[in-house]
Amino acid sequence: MTMTEPRIAVLLPCHNEAAAIGAVVRAFRTALPGADIYVFDNNSTDDTAAIARGAGAIVRREALQGKGHVVRRMFRDIQADLYVMADGDDTYDAALAPAMIELARRGPYDLVNCVRRETDAAAYRGGHRLGNRLLTGAVRAIFGDRVEDMLSGYKVLSRRFVKSFPVLATGFDIETELAVHALELALPIAHVEGDYRPRPAGSESKLRTWRDGWRILRLILRLLRHERPLAFFGALGGAAFLVAAVLIAPVIATYLRTGLVPRLPTAVLATGIVLAGALSLTTGIILDTVTRGRRETRLLAYLRHAAPGP
Repeated sequence: MTMTEPRIAVLLPCHNEAAAIGAVVRAFRTALPGADIYVFDNNSTDDTAAIARGAGAIVRREALQGKGHVVRRMFRDIQADLYVMADGDDTYDAALAPAMIELARRGPYDLVNCVRRETDAAAYRGGHRLGNRLLTGAVRAIFGDRVEDMLSGYKVLSRRFVKSFPVLATGFDIETELAVHALELALPIAHVEGDYRPRPAGSESKLRTWRDGWRILRLILRLLRHERPLAFFGALGGAAFLVAAVLIAPVIATYLRTGLVPRLPTAVLATGIVLAGALSLTTGIILDTVTRGRRETRLLAYLRHAAPGP
């Protein structure tokens, strides 16, 4: 039986990567000679687009600033069976892509994530390393421990993953959304280790440790609220009940002893806190049903596409 080779698209989001993008495009062209290589230029002020085009890439433009906006445009516009997504800064090893694709097809896996292995101390800033561990750990604790190196920008994604993924992030928090999407739909995930090297001379990281770390942390909390509403609002309700119990305990003790309620304002406050807690718990129960419906809708969109098999 003749096997049809999958259509492969290499997706490279770029902003001011003139120093690196030519080498990246050529490396992926060598590693995946049959793939279409797309460079999505995100308002670069240097020669990124021209250099990428000269190296043989198909260049598209996204006017909305931020990696999340670029990924949204890529996923909407590009049609393929398997998608290789990497950064345009020449920090990842393009030669690893064929093995990642073969793993995705053999699994089959909807997400093959490259776990970064440093080849140079300069590849990773200390704050980035610590932030990655903390944020990956938070996602593993909340949504499941099947993901490693969540913030790695080098992945192979199946068509059914890409076309069922509602991109809401606008910046570097897109990597977190990708991981949570895979975990929430219980998609098959695999990992490979790959070299992670420093940027070439003249290339500068757009990631800001504190700003983007805080943005990712807020996204995790937002995803907890959206994907685990019963746990989120239930915790708020439980905290409210605990505070109310602490406030009302001496009032009840006094009433049992004397038959009087001398601290009426405290009793009223505790009652209000209990009502707020009950409202929070009810909100969580209602939103949990809504979340289940949204998850089923994404799963149906996912099932409309074939698995990335051999």
